[in-house]
Amino acid sequence: MSASLKVFSIGEALIDFIPREKGVPLKEVTEFQKAPGGAPANVACALGKLGINSIFIGKVGADAFGDFLIDTLSGCNVDTSYMSQTRIAKTALAFVSLKADGNRDFMFYRNPSADMLLSKDEIDSNWFSKSDVLHFGSVDLIEAPVKYAHKKAINSVKSKGGTISFDPNVRLALWDDEKCCKDTINEFLPYADILKISDEELEFITGLNNEADALRSLFVGNVKIIAYTKGSKGAELHTESLAVSVPARDVEVIDTTGAGDAFMGALLYKLISYRDVLYNITEKQAYDILNFANTAASISVTRKGAISSLPSLDEIMTCVGCSYEL
Repeated sequence: MSASLKVFSIGEALIDFIPREKGVPLKEVTEFQKAPGGAPANVACALGKLGINSIFIGKVGADAFGDFLIDTLSGCNVDTSYMSQTRIAKTALAFVSLKADGNRDFMFYRNPSADMLLSKDEIDSNWFSKSDVLHFGSVDLIEAPVKYAHKKAINSVKSKGGTISFDPNVRLALWDDEKCCKDTINEFLPYADILKISDEELEFITGLNNEADALRSLFVGNVKIIAYTKGSKGAELHTESLAVSVPARDVEVIDTTGAGDAFMGALLYKLISYRDVLYNITEKQAYDILNFANTAASISVTRKGAISSLPSLDEIMTCVGCSYEL
């Protein structure tokens, strides 16, 4: 891979408080463990652990949690020089409860939080070049300065000929209005070259209950590649001319926190390796990309936390050829 290629992730970095008990409603949890999180920060760390030149753009509080997040991202080989700290608001917090199947419920503290205050004036168009990728989610597309920081970053990358990656990662608890969430995601969706979406999000975002029709409807604007994740049912990769799927690996699910971000980071790693044919991918290449990303997610769910659960390149490569043949 080109040493000059950079992958920027923009958005929220926050603290997840993970319960030590599993299968207990949030109101009954008695003990939590602090863990670094925030989907774009998780993806940045996933990429850094895989050896990509990974950069995180965001804002945290000038507080102990903000310091902890900067240290954690740096420890994952992420360039944190594009992060800033503020005393106006605190670092965001998310309290999580784990259901018996490893899935989660969330309660967020951010009214506002530091990440929401990143402004468009703090985004420099000169950061980006034609070879770069920008990844973002929907959590920080709420009506706040950070939404317009996203717009400036996206437009800057597009103007340079770079690539945009979008994982909506819907968190309705953070929106005052579900329609606003859906409309905002659909506003930003056409900017994406690469889109990741889960089976839990598909009908909400598209308004369609037929899976095939819903997936086809997402090929709007610049969208060329869709990664469709289905939890225990595996994952699919779609272009307008092909569809490839892999089953889920049979693993003991401990915690699904960060699994989608492990998948996303691994997906981008593999897509970058096929960059010269990014929009003309063969079935074999699509399978390789999907198998690699699915393996990363399957390793992640066997561990607690988000960033702490992200696998290394060696771990993925050790496992990636174990189960599948094209």
